Parts: sequence; structure tokens; C-alpha cells
Amino acid sequence: MKILSARRLKKYFPIRSGVFLQVSAYVRALKAVDIDVEEGATIGIVGESGCGKSTLGRTLVKIHEPTEGKITYCDPTGQEHDVSRSLGRNLAPTFRKDIQMIFQNPYDSLDPRMTIRDTVREPIITHRLLPDAGAVDSYVAELLTKVGLYPEYAARYPHEFSGGQRQRIAIARSISVRPRLLICDEPTSALDVSVQSQVINLLKDIQRETNMALVFISHNLDVVHHMSDRIMVMYLGSVVESAPSDALFDAPMHPYTQALMSAVPSWDPRNRKLGAVKLEGEPPSPINPPPGCPFHPRCPRRMDVCEKTMPEAVDIGGGHMVACHLFAGS
Repeated sequence: MKILSARRLKKYFPIRSGVFLQVSAYVRALKAVDIDVEEGATIGIVGESGCGKSTLGRTLVKIHEPTEGKITYCDPTGQEHDVSRSLGRNLAPTFRKDIQMIFQNPYDSLDPRMTIRDTVREPIITHRLLPDAGAVDSYVAELLTKVGLYPEYAARYPHEFSGGQRQRIAIARSISVRPRLLICDEPTSALDVSVQSQVINLLKDIQRETNMALVFISHNLDVVHHMSDRIMVMYLGSVVESAPSDALFDAPMHPYTQALMSAVPSWDPRNRKLGAVKLEGEPPSPINPPPGCPFHPRCPRRMDVCEKTMPEAVDIGGGHMVACHLFAGS
């Protein structure tokens, strides 16, 4: 069953200037993105910095309101709700509980004035999941143990923990309301490599126990490959390729995806492909994107049509979607 889906999702941020702060331009962070998230599945989202990955996650969880497009949430009873324009109390009753998010920087995502007990307790009390304070405290201790922390840590403050421990606390807070979907925005990028693996394995263990779906946003292709059932590749606010994880890594089709894959160093010196596909220049500005395909100024295989027409995504087989004129009519 689908938990969340989006169609033609757009998010533009206004740029204001002048004495009266009038809108002079827009940052086109998302342009017509489609996504479906099923129960128990993991969707990986990759791309360069500034491609719209985090904006997509924050728009799905309704931190940002979409400029255009439709977001559909399916509640536990199977009823669908259009939450695209819903705010506050007008959201579906279980949306805030079912869709949770953990953020990139564990140093910024915890309130320094709150103890860990209060931090983890807050969503439990807000959603009235347990009948009394004693049950809540027992549940907090259980959650801390689940994420690999001692229950006695509940009386401490965030500044007393390392980055990896803070991220575990953020995970405990997010799963405290038993969400059906957890959006992970670069949850390991601020952590050491050894701690990254611990956090990733923790998320996988929780997913196996609860059948929770994940949207895993990262620029680390190896981590996304390990975590995901399906991967979406973004460039300048658009999805240029989407496919099952193994299919994307075995046979990337879009020139941008091929360039990303060639930038991943191999542990096997006989299979070094670093720099095999080289790109020209820098990504264009999302304030003034190029006409046609957003990737055409840097694409080694660009054609005349690429400069004029935005390509539509086509299925080249097995759910492997590519938005490129090279595959038009496939």
C-alpha cells in the first residue's frame, strides 16, 4: 500500500529585493517531481549539492508548502487525502504522526535547553500515545535502549553527547510515534565513517522490525545503494533517472547518472573508473536555469533538441525511467 505520493511537485522560493522587498526572481528548487513511497520500501535520492534533494524531503513532510503539484497521503485505513494545500489542523489527523523526518546536522536538530527525556517525550505526549507519565518514561527508556544508548542518559542535555549519539537521539525521537514513513535528510554526512555504518545499520534494523518506509537522501552513492530498493537521481530540481537500485548501478543510462557513477572510486584497482565520464563547467543557477534539458550545457552527448525541449521520462524496461532525448520513443 502506498503511504505517500507526489505528482508534478514544484517548489519555487521567491527572491526579494529593493526598498519594498518586491519579488524579483525565484529559485526553482523543484520542477515537476513525481515520487511514490510504498510501505516497507526504501527510496534513495541522490545528486549534487543544490539539486533539490533536501527541498523534496522537506516539501513531502510539509515543512515547505509546494508551489504547484499534488501530494497524496494514504492513512492506515486506506483512505487517501490530498494534503497539498492543507495546513495545521486541516491536515489529515494522522499525517504528522505517520510522516517523520531526521535532519543532516544532529547539532542543530535538538533543543539545547531540553533534556533527552523531554526531547523524546514531547511527540509522545503531543500525539497522546500513552495514558500516563510513568508509561511515557518507561517507553523513553525503551527507545534509548533500542538506539544503543543507556536509559540513564535521559537526564542529560544534547551538548553532553557526540555527533553519532545525538543522531541516535534524533532517531529515537522520530520513531517514538511509530511512524510509517521516515524521511532521512543526509543523516550520516556529519558523522565519522565508523559511526555512519552504525546509524545506517540501526535504521535498517528498525525498518525490519516495524516495516517502516524510508526516503533516504544522500550524496553518498555507496550508502544509497546499500540502503535503497529504488533510487532517484536529481539534477537542478528535476528527476533525470529513476530505477531499482541494482539496475541503476549495473546500467546507468542518463549521461548525468553515468558521470556520477564514474566519480565513485572502486576498492579494486583493476576496476578503477574514476573520471571516466567528465563533465564540462558548473551546474547552472536554479534562479536562471537553461531552456530545454537542464543538463544540456554540461552533457557530452547533447543534441540540438536538448537546448529547446525538456525531455519527458520514459520507461526503458523494468520500471527504469530516464528523462533524456537519447531514449525518446523507447
